[in-house]
Amino acid sequence: MTSPVHHRTATVDGLDVFYREAGDPAAPAVVLLHGFPTSSHMFRHLIPALADRYHVIAPDHIGFGQSAMPAPQDFPYTFEALTEVTAGLLDHLGIDRFALYVQDYGAPIGWRLALQAPDRITAIITQNGNAYEEGFVKPFWDGVFAYAKDPAPENEAAMRGALTPETTRWQYLNGVADPSLVSPDNWVHDQALLDRPGNDEIQLRLFRDYPTNVDLYPQVHRYFRDSQVPLLAVWGANDEIFGPDGATAFAQDLPDAEIHLLDSGHFALESHLDTITERIRGFLARVLR
Repeated sequence: MTSPVHHRTATVDGLDVFYREAGDPAAPAVVLLHGFPTSSHMFRHLIPALADRYHVIAPDHIGFGQSAMPAPQDFPYTFEALTEVTAGLLDHLGIDRFALYVQDYGAPIGWRLALQAPDRITAIITQNGNAYEEGFVKPFWDGVFAYAKDPAPENEAAMRGALTPETTRWQYLNGVADPSLVSPDNWVHDQALLDRPGNDEIQLRLFRDYPTNVDLYPQVHRYFRDSQVPLLAVWGANDEIFGPDGATAFAQDLPDAEIHLLDSGHFALESHLDTITERIRGFLARVLR
C-alpha cells in the first residue's frame, strides 16, 4: 500500500508556498526541487514511491505551480530569492537535515542551500540538474546568455519562444525513445501555468538571472570536493538542454559519484520512473545508514 500524499500550503515571508508531503516525519527527509517550466507536479509518481522509507517534501517555487505568484515589482525573481523561500519553508517544517533531489532550476536552488549549510545535506540526487559548464548544450543556452547580457527586444523575442506550447511540449518529448510513455497532461498543465497573466515577465526575469548560477559553480565545486557528499546522477542522456557531459562532470570533484545515463530526455521521470526510483532507493539505503 502506498503512502498518502498530502497537498499543503505554508506561509513563508508572507507568501503562500504550496508543497506535497508524504511519509513519516521521523524518517530521513528527502526534498524534491523541480525545474522549469513545471512544478512539484513532476514528482507526483515519485513521491509515493519513496514515502514508505522517507519523509518526502516537494515545494512549488514562487511563481510556479500552486505557490504564490507576486508581481515582479513585489518580489525579486532571482534564484537567490527562490532559495531563501525554500530555506524558510524547510525551517518552518522543522526539517534540519535532508537529501536533495534536483532537476533543472531546482539545481541552482539546491546548490545554494548546500552552500548556506553544508552539514544539512545528507545526499544529492541530480536528474538533469546541472553544476558544470560542460552540461550546457548549444544552441539552447546561447539565447539565454545573450538575453541576460543584453535584454534587447530581439533577444527578448527569442526567449519568449521558450514560453510557447511548442517548446514546453518539446522539453517533454525531445530525446524520449518512446514518446507514448509521456502523458500530454504534463505540457498542458505546465503551459496553463505559464500562460497566466504576468507569468511571462516572471520567467524572463529568471532567464536574465541565470548567469548568477554559473558564477556560483566554483564555490559549488569546492563544496563537492570538501564535503564529498554522496551523489547519484540519473540523467536523461538525450537531453538537448543539459547534456550527458553535465552528468559525467560530477566525477571531477566527486570521484565516488554514481552516474547513470538513461535513454531519455530532460524530464526522464516521465519515461523511466521505475528505473530512477530503483536507483534512488538503492542509493539512499546505502548512504543514509
